[in-house]
Amino acid sequence: MELSNFIASGDIYDVYESGGMAVRVYKDAKYKEKCLYAALTHARVETALGNSELKIPVLHEVSLIDGKWAISMDWIEGKTLGMMIDENPGNADLYIDRLVEIQCEIHKQYMPLLSKLKDKLARQIKALEEIDDIKKYELLTRLDSMPKHIKLCHNNFSPDCVIINEEGTYVLNWGSSRQGNASADAAKTFLLLSLKRPAYAESYLDKYCQKTGTSKHYVQQWLPIVAAAQLDKGIPEQKDLLMRWLDVFDWQ
Repeated sequence: MELSNFIASGDIYDVYESGGMAVRVYKDAKYKEKCLYAALTHARVETALGNSELKIPVLHEVSLIDGKWAISMDWIEGKTLGMMIDENPGNADLYIDRLVEIQCEIHKQYMPLLSKLKDKLARQIKALEEIDDIKKYELLTRLDSMPKHIKLCHNNFSPDCVIINEEGTYVLNWGSSRQGNASADAAKTFLLLSLKRPAYAESYLDKYCQKTGTSKHYVQQWLPIVAAAQLDKGIPEQKDLLMRWLDVFDWQ
């Protein structure tokens, strides 16, 4: 397969468009397990969303390309909600409303076959080198005390994951999805907006809590936990904000 049309680069993989396919190529052969697990996760979400109004790119192949593991799935044409917000900030309120509606539809799905979000968060916190054992203990204790649910959580949901075109609403990037607490997923979305589009983060959280009848304080209790998990990605430009969030344990 010839990969000539480079699209974007992630933490551990690059994305190309080739022959009507989106091809995710993992940067190192050592990511074999991550590639295969992401493919399995995506396939399970495909099944879960079979009766939903939401669409997901169909996964077609897991392969080796020049010794690197790759996943090929449908290439979805159109602009993301993130692009729409950036190009038309005057309509951002409507786009955030739609973002919340889509996320609520995701959370209606129950996914007992997926791995647990709380387990993933715990592993990420335990792996951190930037914080001491006392801080880890505080975070892990809080995580353990949070209610356990089996709702479908995207775990990387942002306006950049949603494409709306003539065929419907597509949600992309399911490799990190898990079963868990919807409020943890909302906290992660709030975090991602705070990092990339901070002007819309509070509006998103207000709308999500109003639509779902969830206490804002309850979602905020997840913020130090999801900030610690995000810190595990090792993105230098995010570190200062994430480290500040670790220390805020009593959100108002």
